[in-house]
Amino acid sequence: MEAQTDRDAIAAIENAGLPDGGPLQRFPSHQAAGRGAVSNPAPRFDAHAASPFDDGWATLSQDVGELPRLSTTLTRDSTRSAISWNASPDIGFDRAVNPYRGCEHGCVYCYARPTHAYLGYSPGLDFETKLIFKPDVARLLEQELRKPGYIPRVLALGSNTDPYQPVERTLKLTRSVLEVLDRFNHPVGIVTKSLGVLRDLDILSSMAKRNLARVHISITTLDPHLARVMEPRAATPALRLHAIAELTRAGVPAGVLAAPMIPALNDAEMEKILEAAARAGARHAGYILLRLPLELRQMFEEWLHTHFPDRARHVLSLIRQTRAGDLNDSRFHHRFSGQGVYSDLLMRRFARAVRQFGFNEGRTQLVCDRFTVPVDAAADPPSQMSLF
Repeated sequence: MEAQTDRDAIAAIENAGLPDGGPLQRFPSHQAAGRGAVSNPAPRFDAHAASPFDDGWATLSQDVGELPRLSTTLTRDSTRSAISWNASPDIGFDRAVNPYRGCEHGCVYCYARPTHAYLGYSPGLDFETKLIFKPDVARLLEQELRKPGYIPRVLALGSNTDPYQPVERTLKLTRSVLEVLDRFNHPVGIVTKSLGVLRDLDILSSMAKRNLARVHISITTLDPHLARVMEPRAATPALRLHAIAELTRAGVPAGVLAAPMIPALNDAEMEKILEAAARAGARHAGYILLRLPLELRQMFEEWLHTHFPDRARHVLSLIRQTRAGDLNDSRFHHRFSGQGVYSDLLMRRFARAVRQFGFNEGRTQLVCDRFTVPVDAAADPPSQMSLF
């Protein structure tokens, strides 16, 4: 009887303060001011990983529970190529340019976080604070576009990390890429959640007149408080709507991505997001269901339990319902939309909203037949223009 009482007491202590009735959380959250992730897990390729454990005296939480403000560091990328190629059957482009690896916006849900492990960095706080930049990206891109036999197709800018994250204000690598594409008459599609795209409105509007440019603004929520928690260093929802309006006013085709949709967190806002974007001038729309590849599964769970402990179990349960019982499904043609009752309902809601707000009507495709290799006066001997 006494032993049973002791076990009951221990169980009560372990589950104290956990609204969802879940297991004891032994990993303290790393609450860094202005950052999205609440942990910094070891890269999956590391042979060894340290696991913190509280011995019951609460010293672990006192030591690492509140981190000081983390600064951003920049490291040069010595890559010899600019274009990344893919053969994925469910992606609408086969090539992309990413001037930056890692992203200071700090979006906790970002599917690109696990790619930081290839660099030996954590997909957590390292992804937001240890950025890799490509200083020669414009020169390398020009070299690749000049290669004999290059066949132009729409190039994606911002497929992995945001091309207009804060560091772009000073490095201007995205602008240098656009300058090259402009000279070559090469079509480009941009995805961003930053107002910074308006700094390049001169180039984009010029390219749009030749049907060479299109921009999609990602809007996850219209609630500034939720946005601050999910994507702490990205532009506010109001400024993203302003970006759509300004792009439209300048003649640049603008669209909205309601992505990602997170069950029981922001999914109820889908129609409101699309309606607000349509009023701002967006004429194209898309959505993606939350993806949690690799390390992102654990990181998102930790973030949920830290910021939304009252609904964490419910959110995770709904995600599993769309992913065949798991938190992620990496299969082509399933990973972006999921499956099951909830997924089907989300898809029908989106289709209805697209019809209601007039999205994707008469959508004009970007053209590739204007592509021209300009004369390179610096070449020795100077390059010549084609006769055809």
